[in-house]
Order: sequence, then structure tokens, then C-alpha cells
Amino acid sequence: MTEGNYYHTIEKSTSASFTDRGSRFIAFAYAVDSIDAFKKRLTEVKALHPKSSHYCFAYRIGSDGMTFRATDAGEPSGSAGRPILGQIDSRGLTNTAVIVVRYFGGTLLGIPGLIHAYKTTASLALQLTPVMKKPVLVKYVLECDYTVINELLKTLRAYDCIIENQAMQLFCHYTVNVPLLHEQQVMGELGSIAGLVVKKMLT
Repeated sequence: MTEGNYYHTIEKSTSASFTDRGSRFIAFAYAVDSIDAFKKRLTEVKALHPKSSHYCFAYRIGSDGMTFRATDAGEPSGSAGRPILGQIDSRGLTNTAVIVVRYFGGTLLGIPGLIHAYKTTASLALQLTPVMKKPVLVKYVLECDYTVINELLKTLRAYDCIIENQAMQLFCHYTVNVPLLHEQQVMGELGSIAGLVVKKMLT
């Protein structure tokens, strides 16, 4: 899932389907970086498939992969969410969600059949997208005087830091994401800028 300074996620959204004894399963795989982002995707899927009998899903979020959830959404316990999450984990992914909708075909599949169907559908969707290696980011809030903005921005650009937000008031406020790989170098250079206040954000 993570390799110290990096983590792996999917490159793009995909969809795949699987049919077993009349029941149709459709999986949607998404790259998501927050629970709110996942909820929006779930709402979209429900709008696309309002007549589905089940909306089972799993996600793992965060560069450390510690935020996760798997739900069976009315299917027998352990028959849907866990098999879906297992496919995410087997590929070492995070910031990834898979939602599987089911249209019941009239024949009960049993728990082994459901596990196979949800696992297979999730796997098919995840096979359709390349895996991306992305840097682990550390969030900081910076406050400085206008006179040192150029020096500050030069350092941020040199280490591929991402400016998430900025506000120009009496002082300049920046919310930035610093690659963990370069955190020590960035903090060392920022520490030499006169009057710059640096606060690390807790996640």
C-alpha cells in the first residue's frame, strides 16, 4: 500500500459487470481521497441504478490506508463488503473505493456464490485501470510578510510542494502539501526565512 514516501492508487474510474444465475453485478471503481468524496460517488451510483437491490461497497482512504470501511448493504454478513475490500488490499491500493450494485435474478446464490460474485466483479473493475504511485504529502500552514513571498514560493516550487489554499490579508497565509520525501529539506530552507511562521497540521 505504501512504500515510505509513496502510496498506490488507481489512475481512473472504471466499471465492469459479472452475471451469475440471473443476478447481475456491476462494479464501479473510483479514486477518492476523503469519505465525503466517496459519499458523492455512492450518490451518483444510486442515481444511475435506482432499481438495484443492493449497493455494496468498500474503500480504503489515506496515504497510510488507515481509514477503511466495508459494507454488505443487506447481503449476508461477510459476503460482499469484505470480498470487495480484499480486492483493493490484494493490489496494495489506498484512496480507492469500489461500489458493486446487484440486480437480483431470482435464484439465491448462497454465501459462497455471493463472495465469488462480489470478489470477481470488484477484481474485473480494478483490472481495467493502471495503478499510480503518488507521493505521501504532509500538510503545513505558513504565515509570512509580503516581503518574503518570492523566497517562500521559490522553495515550495523547488520541492514540488502543492499550494492548497492562499489568502492575502495583513499577512500572507498559505496551506501547502509538502512531499514527505522532501519534508526535511523544505523545513530546513523555510526555517531560514525571516518572520515565517510554520505550523504542521495534524491529520
